Amino acid sequence: MKYIKRDLEEKIEALSKEYACILITGPRQVGKTTMLKNLMDEEREYVTLDDLEERRLAKTEPALFMQMHKMPIFIDEVQYAPELFSYIKIEIDKGATPGSFWLTGSQAFKMMDLAQESLAGRVAVLHMPSLSQHEIYGSGSADVFSVDLESLKNRKAKGMQTDVSGMYERIWRGSMPGLVSGKYSERDIFYSSYLQTYIDRDVSELVKLTDKFQFQDFIRAAACRVGQLLNVHDIASDVGVSDDTAKRWLGVLEKSDIIFYLRPYSNNLLKRTIKTPKLYFFDTGLVAYLTKYTSPSILENGALNGAILENYTVSELLKTYQNCAKECLLWYYRDKESNEIDMVIESDGQLHPLEIKKSANPGSELIGAFEILDKGAIPRGKGAVLCMRPELSAINSENYIVPIWMI
Repeated sequence: MKYIKRDLEEKIEALSKEYACILITGPRQVGKTTMLKNLMDEEREYVTLDDLEERRLAKTEPALFMQMHKMPIFIDEVQYAPELFSYIKIEIDKGATPGSFWLTGSQAFKMMDLAQESLAGRVAVLHMPSLSQHEIYGSGSADVFSVDLESLKNRKAKGMQTDVSGMYERIWRGSMPGLVSGKYSERDIFYSSYLQTYIDRDVSELVKLTDKFQFQDFIRAAACRVGQLLNVHDIASDVGVSDDTAKRWLGVLEKSDIIFYLRPYSNNLLKRTIKTPKLYFFDTGLVAYLTKYTSPSILENGALNGAILENYTVSELLKTYQNCAKECLLWYYRDKESNEIDMVIESDGQLHPLEIKKSANPGSELIGAFEILDKGAIPRGKGAVLCMRPELSAINSENYIVPIWMI
């Protein structure tokens, strides 16, 4: 099994020289612990609250727990003992040196709430996604995706070119470190175990499940609708639950970083826009597993091929921002006259429209809807078509053709 260098490493090392406490959140099994263990030196003590004795001590005697362990310390799965946060705050206020506390937690929604309440202004919070395309196949330092020619040229030099079949291999394979690193070879067994653990340990803490298999069917019903406008009623009907139950379950999937939404872009000058979000999964390998595509080639030619390519592209673009610890202002656009733009990035005071296509030779008709943004209050900047073309190119001076392998 090989260790895959993570793009967040440099950011963590830099922030550890400024903040006494670093909190890494993210979904289950994305490599938070592995990364920090790789970064830590022999002076730092490692404690995991998966250890039931350590967890008991941290919950019932947090002051004693802090006395038993020296700083600098790495506390893994700290969400199991929120009682520790007040004592970590005390240590920071007493003058704990930068980098004294490294914390991780799988359940980002719990961690963020607890950290903001107890450690406000004292902790640097970073979100770690599953492996990005750059981490798996690329080289060099990480950069956010930008529709800037020099930035795109630089990104091209760091990526690994592939064709359509290779791209669907990446999509089907997914981005979970356990599979990509070679630690686990049986993909179906990995995802089956991943889902079972997720439902047993994470979901069951948040909602009362009378039928765990029904919840797994619910995740599958959502996976069949990636890249589509969210229709809660349709998903609920597929598995025989109420709309209210479906909304709660979708909330669990979102908060635990299984799914995410693209919200529609709108402003006061664009009044006839659709208000419904679009649904995506963070890991396309999980989507392919749930929707029963048994090989990359079947997926490439299946009914989901366009939607899952869009899902992969949106997810990878978001990861470039998360791995640089930057906020991504990303939307989609659709109005009641059927004008549609797959993605709209707001950056440096401009809107950058992006279209996603499986084609290797996109035509100028794909950028026709970009002009609708000119009616808004924020000026339109350069746009791009993200597609299967092997090389960086352009439709015109304002709109580039960007291979998806470059993201």
